[in-house]
Amino acid sequence: MHGVENEKIVEKTENAIALEFIIPESSDFFDGHFPEFKLLPAVAQFEIVTRFSRKYFGTDRAVPAIRRIKFSNPIRPESQLHLEIKYNREKSSVSYTLRCAKNSEKTYSSGSFSVTSSADADGEYRGNADRGGV
Repeated sequence: MHGVENEKIVEKTENAIALEFIIPESSDFFDGHFPEFKLLPAVAQFEIVTRFSRKYFGTDRAVPAIRRIKFSNPIRPESQLHLEIKYNREKSSVSYTLRCAKNSEKTYSSGSFSVTSSADADGEYRGNADRGGV
């Protein structure tokens, strides 16, 4: 399964969250990419960001447009990751930075993308109760 382990909220505000977690070597994210030197694929990194954006801000997983995205360093299994997500409700956008939790100068990826909201008609996000969580 696309597992994330040891998820911990480091800081949370209404429009931003910082999390730390690891992707275990047993995660199927690493299957076939590459058998001798496992790396977390770029598409998996983006999947994790959209998953947490939905969980904490109620955005849809479908992304209408990627504005900017950069993959800077490879992520190996069991790496301790630090993810910062900022949600701009007015601009319907999310920006993120995925870094090494042990070395904040090492950035793995960063970017921004357009989102649509999973919020109810009154604008209030009701959480994951009907969505099966992360």
